[in-house]
Formats: sequence, C-alpha cells, structure tokens
Amino acid sequence: MSVSNPGLRIPTRRNTELVLLIFAVLLVVAAEAAVEAARDGKLSSRLLTYATVPLVVGLVTHLVIRRFARYADPLMLPIVVLLNGLGLVMIHRLDLGAKLQADQSGQSFTGAQAPTQVLWTAIGVGLFIGLIVLIRDHRSLQRYAYTLALIGLFFLMLPAVLPARFSEVNGARIWIRLAGFSIQPGEFAKILLTIFGAAYLVQKRDVLALAGRRFLGIDFPRGRDFGPLLLAWLLCIGVLVRGHDLGTSLLFFGIFVVLLYVATERASWVIVGGVLFAGGAYVAYQLFGTVQTRVGVWLHPFSHVYEVAGTSYQLQQSLFGLGTGGIFGTGLGNGHPELVPLPATDFIISSFGEETGLFGLVGLLALYAVLVTRGFAAGLAVRDAFGKLLATGLAFLFALQLFVVVAGVTRLLPETGLTTPFLSYGGSSLLGSWAILALLVRVSDSARRPATTTPSRPAENLAVSS
Repeated sequence: MSVSNPGLRIPTRRNTELVLLIFAVLLVVAAEAAVEAARDGKLSSRLLTYATVPLVVGLVTHLVIRRFARYADPLMLPIVVLLNGLGLVMIHRLDLGAKLQADQSGQSFTGAQAPTQVLWTAIGVGLFIGLIVLIRDHRSLQRYAYTLALIGLFFLMLPAVLPARFSEVNGARIWIRLAGFSIQPGEFAKILLTIFGAAYLVQKRDVLALAGRRFLGIDFPRGRDFGPLLLAWLLCIGVLVRGHDLGTSLLFFGIFVVLLYVATERASWVIVGGVLFAGGAYVAYQLFGTVQTRVGVWLHPFSHVYEVAGTSYQLQQSLFGLGTGGIFGTGLGNGHPELVPLPATDFIISSFGEETGLFGLVGLLALYAVLVTRGFAAGLAVRDAFGKLLATGLAFLFALQLFVVVAGVTRLLPETGLTTPFLSYGGSSLLGSWAILALLVRVSDSARRPATTTPSRPAENLAVSS
C-alpha cells in the first residue's frame, strides 16, 4: 500500500488555471476586436458574442475540473480554450471575406460557418464534461478495451462500405453524409483504437520486447511477434485502398508504431513500421489516381499541367498567402485568406500564416508543443502502465496530426486532408479533440493526485513500467 506523507500538501493549481483562462479569453477578445476594426473600422455587438463563447467555455469547464479532477494539469484547458477561441475568430473572419466576395459578384452569401462552429464547440464542451464526470478512473477503460476496439473498427470501416454518394468528399471516402448532415467517424475511431492499443500492449509488452535476430547492430523482434504490427498495417492499407485516404492511414499506423516503441523500448519496431508504411504508400501510389494526383501536386505545384481551376490551385494560393504574410503578417482582417479553397478546414494554418505571419504561426505551434508536452508529462508521471501508454498515444495523436497538417500546407509532405485540432472548422474534428482532452485531463489528475489508499484495481492493471 502506497501512503503519501500526511504533512505534505500537494497544490491543485486550480487558481493558476483560472488566471490563465482569463488571459486566454482576453487574447481571443483582442483578436476579434482586431478583425472587426480592420474589416468595419469599428467594434460591433459581435465582439460580445465572440467574447462570451470562450468565457463561458472556460468558466464551465474550469468548474467541472475543479469539482471532478481537481489535481489535473493546469495548462491544458487554458491552451485549448485559447486555440478553440482563435479558431472561431479566424472562421468568423473568413466568413466576412467570403461575404465580401459574394457582395462584389452580386450574389447572396448564406454559408456562414462561425455560428455552426459555436454550436459544435458547445457540443464538444458537453462531451468533455460528460467524459470527465463519467470516467472517474481512466483504468476502467481497460476493462472494455476489446469492445471499444470493435466499435472503433465499425466507425472506421463504415464509410468505406457505404455508396460513394454517402461517403466521398474530394476523392476520400471517410465521411457519412445524410440529409445535409455529415460526420467523419474516423475522428472517434482513432481514440477508441488508441485505448485498445494501450490496453493490448500492457498485456503483451513482455512478449513483444523479446529479442529476435540481430541485424546491423539492431535487435529485431521475432517473426512470430509481428502479428499485431502486421494486422495494424493491413487495417491501414485496407482503409487506404477503400477510402483513398493516406492521411488517416498514416495517423493510425503512426500511433500504433509509437505505442509499440514506448511499450517495448525497442527502436527496431519503429524501423520495421517505417518500412511497412513506406511499402504500403508506394503500392497505393502505383494503384490509385487520387494518391498520384496529390503527390503530383506536391512535387509540381506550379506546373502548367495543373491549371488555376485544377487540383494544385489550393496549394498555390496557400503558398502565396504564406509568402504574403512574411514575418509579421498582414494583420488580422487585412489579408485575403478567403482566396484559398477550404480555408477554414484543411488550410486554416495558411490563413493564420497570412494574417499573423511567421511569428503568429510559431506562437500557435508553441501552444501545441506545450499541450503535447503536458500530455507526455502526464504519461510519465501516472503510476499505472495503461495510463502511461494511453496518455502517450493521445498526446502523440495531437502531435502527429499537427505535423501532417503543417507539412501539407507548407509543401513538406503531400496534402492529406487532415484538420488542425481545435482550430479547423468541423464538428467531427472538434468533438474528437475535446474527447482527447478529457482523457488527458483525467490521466493527469490521476498522476498528480496523492496516493493515500490501497488501489481497488487488479494488480496487473497497476503495473509500473520500468
């Protein structure tokens, strides 16, 4: 039985969280004020609306954490409220630009996305609260690992088996579209499969860590232990083949390989996983025109093969916008990020790059870096092996998704269609991101909470990694 020092009082840091939340809300209000001043030359009642949203979100979630996860990390929530608020401001700013374009062409504008994003934010906060209240101990998820895996696989495969008219957008079959409503179930599948991967590897890590043959100074795993990795690879290839979605395949396979590495501490799994994914990507390039088009745009974005109305126009405008922004940006509301197709979803990073410049983008990336780092820190500090793998996998989800998005926008990698967590427009992405935050908050609360009683869970669930 582990008993904490009764004379040692561990601070909850909830007041620190509250102060940071107030600062985050003020930054969001300042950003919205800058947009309105640049576009209208004055402040309007809209400023009150876009100030109220982050204020209510921050206050409600703070009170829930103070009541149900009082030892949770104090930095995660303020960072997310700031990112979510800034994303809402940029989406509103893009609505204003699209409305101006419509007015100049004599058309009516009815596609405002900011009000819908406010609604999705409210639903995301509700999901966050529900998870925090219902899941009092993250270790309880381990008991339902296989059930959650089946649900995750169902979510992942459902768009692929539906007719294209119900699932395909821009060549990728990863959506469910019905009666004007659309959702991307893969955003929830990645969370469920991460939970399963963490639970499975806690049980099997000793077997997977056994050395096999040594080649070029590296101990590779035994052939009989390749099963889980090959199954994950085949699953991702199946998603790629049926859904033509390289981004989602990369995300899922990357998560599983990293969890394998963390569980076994053997770099050979990373090498084998990298070779398998490279081989699968090459085969996909040879077989599917959609993948060939994305790679062609990446290699030759300004080629005459891709005309202005063609497939490379989005990347061209993104690069022009980033170049226009330069170091300090054009200022919020002073650029033209609305000229990029889908600027509020796939390319919202380029929208920020144009109007806030390199400094603004570095600031955003720094916020994500702190969020990911705090997630990893929770994984290192928590006492059970399942929590360590779960927090590591969820934090890596944010890191890998952000890397793939930024790499696509800046032409480091082919564009994949993934969205930026908390910033991009879209209900599926926002709900999934808030769900991940809830689980990270729960793990961080367990990591910092003083241990005063005998754990009630089975001993195998509470193993501490070496």
